[in-house]
Amino acid sequence: MLSLKEVLSVSLVLFSVIDILGSIPIIIDLKKKAGEIQSAKATLVAGIIMFVFLFLGESILKLFGIDVASFAIAGSLILFFLGVEMVLGIHLFKSGDDPKSTSIVPLAFPLIAGAGTMTTIVSLRAEYSQVNIVMGILVNLLFVFIVLKASGWIERKLGQAGADVLRRVFGVILLAIAIKLFKTNVVL
Repeated sequence: MLSLKEVLSVSLVLFSVIDILGSIPIIIDLKKKAGEIQSAKATLVAGIIMFVFLFLGESILKLFGIDVASFAIAGSLILFFLGVEMVLGIHLFKSGDDPKSTSIVPLAFPLIAGAGTMTTIVSLRAEYSQVNIVMGILVNLLFVFIVLKASGWIERKLGQAGADVLRRVFGVILLAIAIKLFKTNVVL
């Protein structure tokens, strides 16, 4: 049953996990490396990943013998290295021969639809009805698309110095998020 309250709750939870506003420095950095970000493509791929994980996520992981915690640790490592790139100004991730692949990796996955998002979607299934989760995902995808489309405008407003400072600050925050995700899922 469609519930506005549940849609709002799911949307806010996903909004905080996806953290597209916090990813703006990463998006700007990726845009500089690749030349352009394909907003529609990145949003569509992230949406497909989220919906596949909503309906089949646990089954897919079980098929490969992977638990959600291991998946989250793998995602945390990718986020960690993205953070290192941002803070140190080095390039660890190579976009292939086609710079347009940046819209998929690392933007759509793991930045937008990463391990944290997927783990959250699985958790939300226990608490909310599927139709409300679907609506919450759609609300977030719309917001992601708008932010990706506006990344050039945001970059111009920040200027080079502002973008550099923001990139380093959010790089440290991304490192902290990666370490937290790693710590939460490591079983000692």
